[in-house]
Amino acid sequence: MPADRGPKRPLRSAQTYGKADRDGFIHRSWMKSQGLPDDVFDGRPVIGICNTWSELTPCNAGLRDLAEHVKRGVWEAGGLPLEFPVTSLGETQMRPTAMLFRNLVSMDVEESIRGNPIDGVVLLGGCDKTTPAQLMGAASVDLPTMVVSSGPMLNGKFRGRDIGSGTDVWKFSEAVRAGEMSLKDFMSAETGMSRSAGVCMTMGTASSMASLVEALGMSLPANASLPAVDARRRTLAHETGRRIVALVRDDVRMSQIVTRAAFENAIRVHAAIGGSTNAVIHLLALAGRLGVPLSLADFDHLSRDVPLLVDLQPSGRYLMEDFHYAGGVPAVLKRLGERLHRDALTVSGRTLGAVADEGEVYNDEVIRPWDRPVSPSSGTWVLSGNLCPQGAILKPNAASPDLLQHRGRAVVFETIEDFKARIDAAELEVDETSILVLKGCGPRGYPGMPEVGNMPLPAKLLARGVKDMVRISDARMSGTAFGTVILHVAPEAEAGGPLAIVQTGDEIEFDGPGRTLNLLVSDAEIARRQALRGPGEAAPARGYAGLYVRHVLQADAGCDFDFLVGGSGDVVRRESH
Repeated sequence: MPADRGPKRPLRSAQTYGKADRDGFIHRSWMKSQGLPDDVFDGRPVIGICNTWSELTPCNAGLRDLAEHVKRGVWEAGGLPLEFPVTSLGETQMRPTAMLFRNLVSMDVEESIRGNPIDGVVLLGGCDKTTPAQLMGAASVDLPTMVVSSGPMLNGKFRGRDIGSGTDVWKFSEAVRAGEMSLKDFMSAETGMSRSAGVCMTMGTASSMASLVEALGMSLPANASLPAVDARRRTLAHETGRRIVALVRDDVRMSQIVTRAAFENAIRVHAAIGGSTNAVIHLLALAGRLGVPLSLADFDHLSRDVPLLVDLQPSGRYLMEDFHYAGGVPAVLKRLGERLHRDALTVSGRTLGAVADEGEVYNDEVIRPWDRPVSPSSGTWVLSGNLCPQGAILKPNAASPDLLQHRGRAVVFETIEDFKARIDAAELEVDETSILVLKGCGPRGYPGMPEVGNMPLPAKLLARGVKDMVRISDARMSGTAFGTVILHVAPEAEAGGPLAIVQTGDEIEFDGPGRTLNLLVSDAEIARRQALRGPGEAAPARGYAGLYVRHVLQADAGCDFDFLVGGSGDVVRRESH
């Protein structure tokens, strides 16, 4: 039965189901064809369950089951649960890159929420781009909202040891190219890496975003780390179903939870866990939807005093299953202590400080104490200089310390195809001091900004034992990747950024501690090359790709569409009949 206390404002769904006229008849009658009794339309909060389940998104394979557990909780709390699908994004399956379609999914989510008679929404996501896309779409409508993530898969296993999705793929692949691992051994690791439903069990983008969802206050505690196949994730889904009904009755909207203070908490947690660089773009885009001031520089200064506390691949040794058993995000919050905005609200009804107080560290090798971090440097370094007028970023805890200050000769690849064709050529003039530069992989240039920034090293250098080099691009890299990789150079080459005029043989100077990245070419020469540069590749003529190239913002603004920044609210004034 519905709870006795009424909502603070009339239910949005009452505009559809509460009318004793022709329109009300139509809306209720068609819904009753699904076996719903009369009384479910008598003032119950209607909870939308936004599901990105798809067999083409293996990470989200468990969401069909989790939706049923959310529904149990909604029914139990006196609500009416109605599940609806939106476009899903399988990071490992989609071409040319799932990031191309993040904004499309956000539009699908936004209009599905706004256009349907729901009072609150539970977002079911997991694989890298589904979570930020759902959050962005929901933010632009601003109803009471909660997140249930699909959860990480079980630890990978290979020949008696744990292996991590993504991270060990990159390591094994380079080992094969270096002649240190046979192709047969490489292929035999394949089935042991992905042993269950769920997202990458390293601290890749999916687990990073799920952790930040907790830090933002948008999910119940332990949402990020509970393994996908753990029965307690079903319990969490059930409890979320109960809680979203309470949020609707109290009219607690997403904008009341995801404030500037919440973003600052998330950025500090991002540093402590060694989170993916992709999270920078997603948080910037989400802030833009909510009208919260957030800049690229915030990621640097807010994380400067936060060391790497979580010893997880790709920056450490352990995996997400170990992180959960060690205490998960609540334990990290406890470690961060007074460095957080403890009074920030969460969807649980408690402050983030209260969640932190209840956190407990069960393994201080996985979640380190403040005086014994994995690394003193973490978070995101934001670079400036003549090669990146609008910024570039680097993940210091994934880089080689001896390369964090480096000057070298550029070896330039104009496109990803050019890179693949020449990187292993015997005649390529490159050594371990060179700087690999990849162009044409930004938001407009690819299009979609793929995860190719962690360029494989030249085979002849791998054979000599070289394990890392400075690499620069306007691309992204997987959260599971590692190396001294400078990413998200803005403006990108296709948008006329200085990256476009870098030539093989140019000297580049990178000073990580000083946060600078400069092309050691005179201003006059840069201007001369810019003037000689021809137009970029023509934008796609039709369809979504054409829309994307014409309207996508640069990385420092979150790669959202210019016309999607902000929101339109939840009001729809016209009837459909």
